[in-house]
Amino acid sequence: MNKEINQLLDWTPNTELAGLPLVSADDHRYGMRNLAAAVTLITTRDADVRLGLTATAVCSVTVDPPRLVVFVNKKVAACEAILNSGALCINVLSGDQEHEAKVFAGMVEGVHGEARFEHGQWHELITGMPALEGALANFDCRVVKVFDESTHHAFLCEVLATRGQQGGEPLLYLNGAFRRLAP
Repeated sequence: MNKEINQLLDWTPNTELAGLPLVSADDHRYGMRNLAAAVTLITTRDADVRLGLTATAVCSVTVDPPRLVVFVNKKVAACEAILNSGALCINVLSGDQEHEAKVFAGMVEGVHGEARFEHGQWHELITGMPALEGALANFDCRVVKVFDESTHHAFLCEVLATRGQQGGEPLLYLNGAFRRLAP
C-alpha cells in the first residue's frame, strides 16, 4: 500500500499531453456556465471585522476526516481575512436566500463590508465565524492547507461543526443567473 501511495505522490504529468494548448478563458467560461453549482456565502472575520463573499467553488473532499475545499479569489478582502484567521464558515443558501447571495456578490448598490451582515440573521458556531440562520447548511471550518492556484487560493478545510435544516431547496447558479429547482 505505501508503495502505491508513494507512486501517486511522485506522479508526473504525461509529457505528450503537457504540450497541448489550453482552451481560451472565454471558451472555459462558456463551458462552465453550463455547470450548475450550489450557491454559498463564505464568511470569516479578521479581528472584529466580518467579511464574506458569494461563491460556487466549494466541494466536499473527504468524509473521514470531514474536509471541504473552497476556492477564493485573491483580490477579495475576505481572502486575506481567511489567511489571517485560519477559519471560515460555508453557508449553503436555500432557494429563498437569493437576496443574500446578491448582497454578498456586490450586486446590491451601496451595500459593502459590514453592512452586508445587516441582511439575514447571523449567529456563530465553534470558530466564531458568521453563520447564516436559515441556510440549508452551515459548515464551520478551520483551514488546514492553502494552495496557490493562479488567481485563487484553494483552502482545504476541516469541518468542526455543522448546522442545517432538513429538506428545503438549494439556490443554484447556472448560465449566469441564480436559479431554484422546479417543484
